[in-house]
Amino acid sequence: MSGMIDAKRRKQILARQRSTIYSQGEPYLGAYYTDEEIKAVVDTIRASMDPSIGFIGSLRGKYVEGNPLEKFEREFADFCGTKHCIAINGAGTGLDMAMMALDLEPGDEVIVPAINFRAAPLAVIGQGGKVVWCEVDERTFQADPADVERRITPRTRAIFPVHMNGLSAPMDELLDIAERHPHPKHGPLKVIGDAARACGGKYRGTRIGKKGWMTVFSFHSMKNMTTLGEGGAITTDDDELAERLKDIRQFGATTGRRWGTNYKMTTVQAAVGSVQLRRLDEMIERRRRIAHERNKLLEGVPELTLPYEPPDCWHTFYLYTCLVPEGWAGEKRDKLVKIMGEDYGVGCVVANPPQYREVPLLGQLTVGQDLPRSNKLGERLFCLSIHPLMTTEDNEYVCAALIETVERIREGSA
Repeated sequence: MSGMIDAKRRKQILARQRSTIYSQGEPYLGAYYTDEEIKAVVDTIRASMDPSIGFIGSLRGKYVEGNPLEKFEREFADFCGTKHCIAINGAGTGLDMAMMALDLEPGDEVIVPAINFRAAPLAVIGQGGKVVWCEVDERTFQADPADVERRITPRTRAIFPVHMNGLSAPMDELLDIAERHPHPKHGPLKVIGDAARACGGKYRGTRIGKKGWMTVFSFHSMKNMTTLGEGGAITTDDDELAERLKDIRQFGATTGRRWGTNYKMTTVQAAVGSVQLRRLDEMIERRRRIAHERNKLLEGVPELTLPYEPPDCWHTFYLYTCLVPEGWAGEKRDKLVKIMGEDYGVGCVVANPPQYREVPLLGQLTVGQDLPRSNKLGERLFCLSIHPLMTTEDNEYVCAALIETVERIREGSA
């Protein structure tokens, strides 16, 4: 399959019955379940009915094959190539825990990409830190190392990249910067990865989650794998950090000397997580097939800049991120998204514009920080619906609708 779909073929494709699978720009269920997940849920609930085992959220269950939570943590750590995995109730929780572990003091700064979701910068603010926005690379949408380095001050404590939309951030470059610009009191800067949208991705021979002080993952229902709607995990090779995170998760239970609360994942979620993890690469390969097929179908559309995959990365294509030309920024981009949804039933999402423009609180707390590149990218980017269960026919429809929409806007008939 190669080349843009011609007008005659587009007409035939768009006459097909529409599917709900591409109706949302970011589908509410990003993975999919099988009978194995259903069995895991039922088996775990049945096992928990023994009074000697207790409730399904317990960390102490006497399961024949081991506690499902502990089992999932071992499996996920092995998957990412790390010593530790701490399973939790959501990625937002994990981002908060990451900032707690920094022990931020008033005036401490954390560098965060402006093209982002609100969770990471809100976590910084929630722990009393100051968000310092950085630009992203125009091709990858990842934190730009050169711009990160320019923004480091003696108050910088951490670099907080997001593995945006399924692709790895340039971790080696960021780790090198962190080593070369140590904090005067705390030493080398901490590099903390937000991999909420990139679970399963690869970077320079490693899985996302291996590099950095710690990495936070989401298993929300929208993500590459899910644990019954919510859930998350943190990976690290740092023994002391792992102990601290476990204390935070469970009322200071590891040592009893530090503050903690209840951020646990339930055993039922963990049991489902083990099944999803075994199928994760398969689900990502399905996403990649759709994305690569789509690249060929759209390669002849001059108004579209298609997703870029660096040769040293394995993109999960959680979102299929495109750019319209600069002349289409803002109004025409918004028109494209509207036509796709209303006229063709194809969902698109703008993920994500600069968060100081998107979230009033973040704008108020970072007044004076205005990033020209991020502002322009935020007006040009859009993400075209993608899901691992899409068929070639679904993909053809999505692409035909996009080509038709672009031509309507180009010709002024929209």
